[in-house]
Amino acid sequence: MNRTVLWLALSLLCCGMSVPRARGGKPLRLIQSIPLAGVEGRIDHMVADSRRERLFVAALGNGTVEVLDLRSASRIRSLQGFREPQGLGFAESPLRLFVSNGGDGTCDMLDGATFQRLRTLRFTRDADNVRYDATANRIYVGYGGGALGIIDAQTGDSLSSIPLSGHPESFQLEKDGSRIFVNLPDISQVAVADRANGRVTTVWKIGPNRANYPMALDDAGHRLFVGCRNPATVIVLDTQSGQHLAAAPVDGDPDDMFYDRSRRRLYVTCGAGFVDVLDAERSDGLNMIARMPTANGARTALFVPELQRLFVAVPHRASQRSEIRVFDVAQ
Repeated sequence: MNRTVLWLALSLLCCGMSVPRARGGKPLRLIQSIPLAGVEGRIDHMVADSRRERLFVAALGNGTVEVLDLRSASRIRSLQGFREPQGLGFAESPLRLFVSNGGDGTCDMLDGATFQRLRTLRFTRDADNVRYDATANRIYVGYGGGALGIIDAQTGDSLSSIPLSGHPESFQLEKDGSRIFVNLPDISQVAVADRANGRVTTVWKIGPNRANYPMALDDAGHRLFVGCRNPATVIVLDTQSGQHLAAAPVDGDPDDMFYDRSRRRLYVTCGAGFVDVLDAERSDGLNMIARMPTANGARTALFVPELQRLFVAVPHRASQRSEIRVFDVAQ
């Protein structure tokens, strides 16, 4: 057993130990909850319109996209007619909301002001995560047995696709370059694709870890954070070489993860009912600084740096109501 695997095994055995608090108090502060009355089933991903302080929520099990006004902390619209909405993307120029549907493999383009459905693009199946490239004004959609579809965010035209070796889960766009990092959990790999030529240039194996779903990127620090469910771990890869830099255990069922560049922290939302906050100050290590309780099944989230808020989706389960919990990160 090599040193990395041995270190990880020892860390996992110790994951039940007490977690040190962040310096100066808790790194997350619950400031409000926005109820989603009538929303049933699983809640998937979210996207924000920061300028207008709106939050869009893909209510997969409900077949709706919920539109929240963050100023009044209330729901203002419930958009109907989707089949298992999973991923969301929002473009500014012009205002467009993109909704990927896992049920029929489509991606709907809506007017971002009126929410009129403008176009529907059809992929093979299981349209999933969505990312917006503001520089190129393009939308990327992960779908099917393995591909990223590319859409012109202004016209809604399908431009091309990047083939992959497995179904893509979370993926991140490099801001200072042309690469895309893609989680392929079925084969325990991270694919690195080039937006310029539309091809995968290299593949990184993630060692003994499996089920790599969430991902976050530290562009400036050349670090890629990959969340795995088996075992529940965050591993750190060097984006220049693919080398493993560090690993740290987290709570069960990690599903979303975000890097807070200004505070050099990771927020990992876990379906076990916690947001794990990790100190990512050092390039070669991670340190758990807080484990914030949320709710059972609260596994999807969105961090919005412009608002200094972390939004966590809570599904309806028994007496637990469906809602979005809003955490202030400005500590």
